[in-house]
Amino acid sequence: MTQPIAIHGHFYQPPRENPFTGEVPIEKGAEPYHDYNEKITVESYRPNAYAGNLDRISFNFGPTLIGWLDRHDHETYRRILEADRVHGQVYRVGHAIAQPVHHTILPLARRRDKITQIKWGIASFIHRFRRQPRGMWLPEMAVDLITLEILSRRGLSYTILSEEQVQGEVHGDAGPYRVRLPGGGFFAVFVRDRHLSDQLSFDTDRIADGRRWLADQARGRQGLTLIATDGETFGHHQRRGVQLLADMLRNDAESAYQIVTLSDYLRTHPPTREVEILERTAWSCNHHLGRWDRGCGCTLGDHSWKPILRSALDLLADEIDAIYLYELQRLFGNPWLLVDQYIDVVLGVADLGMLLRENTAARLTTGQSLRIGKLVQAQLHRQRMFTSCGWFFEKLDRPEPRYVIAQAMRAIQLVKQAVGTDLGPDFREALCAAKCGRGKAIPGVPTHTAADLYDEIAVANQIG
Repeated sequence: MTQPIAIHGHFYQPPRENPFTGEVPIEKGAEPYHDYNEKITVESYRPNAYAGNLDRISFNFGPTLIGWLDRHDHETYRRILEADRVHGQVYRVGHAIAQPVHHTILPLARRRDKITQIKWGIASFIHRFRRQPRGMWLPEMAVDLITLEILSRRGLSYTILSEEQVQGEVHGDAGPYRVRLPGGGFFAVFVRDRHLSDQLSFDTDRIADGRRWLADQARGRQGLTLIATDGETFGHHQRRGVQLLADMLRNDAESAYQIVTLSDYLRTHPPTREVEILERTAWSCNHHLGRWDRGCGCTLGDHSWKPILRSALDLLADEIDAIYLYELQRLFGNPWLLVDQYIDVVLGVADLGMLLRENTAARLTTGQSLRIGKLVQAQLHRQRMFTSCGWFFEKLDRPEPRYVIAQAMRAIQLVKQAVGTDLGPDFREALCAAKCGRGKAIPGVPTHTAADLYDEIAVANQIG
């Protein structure tokens, strides 16, 4: 009997556009390409799509990435969608799954933000793939029960976790397993093999023959084996990755394993065994999400800036929300519903004016419509402030922290334009405490702070 093996690729890039101009800047290190989106497309997304690798693996494409591909490499985009469509025709279920829009670490997010990110992710998936998603990838696999409860209530069936994130009767296979939800019912999780996933991700030089390696892993196993990794492994992180993956996926009647996809496997193997999740865990942090919160040993050097930056953004989010609710609650029965639906404007399938008219019985003046429109748009950038990459690395003076600060500044600008309240000075003051040296400390040279980044962004974008 052949051993079932599933390979899942998590493909994602953050929105790299400058929030003030809408343009992606030239990115150092991406040479000879303009930016990393272009570079990784050439190295990974395009060759995997053209090689047919996406036809047989499970995958998710982050909404910000697939939107960029639609605009800048439409043929690759088309092939991604076609892979899912054909799989659905053959197996009665597509093999792509959804992802929250902005790669927010959901256990660190407010419940309201969890709901928005998940709703926006589902709406983005439906817009692209023309069907309801069955599963959703959690950014960094960061999980808690509240998140799973919201996924279940939004009609999703499963997610993917790593073996160190669950406890119970795990029999060395991927399941699927059932997780009991606080509000009743269950949610399905597939559990990846961390060792095999890491070996394929980081030790590909030791894999001379992909098919032989995968066959060796299959022998003696029971149930489903799941390898889940960054999709950029195949071609960008590992230059041999595209061909290595193609070799492993090649049909062979005498193979010791059979490649399956998660959605199809769940359809024929509903979960019967139960496990518990270890809350506030992730696949890339062993310190209960410390990497994106208080700082931890996952990153080297001084990471004391991380909790300060998060606290400053949390406080700013509170202030933006308070202004939003104060301005809208007199005219709109459910101001948050307007935020949830705003993703249709971002996707280009709805007009903001129409959205406003549908959500209120009041006859808005032109001035009211403009003011409310800016406040709703500020909510988009307020969501983008919490993109996970802002805390992933060790240095404050990197593009990623600059990115989340720039998003915050754009939200501040929109609020000021809408109601005249300037949240910038207090936010900048809070950033002064977030300090991190630029490289090796030099006596007499002041430490760089997040407030310095704020000032640099302001000068570069001519913000008064």
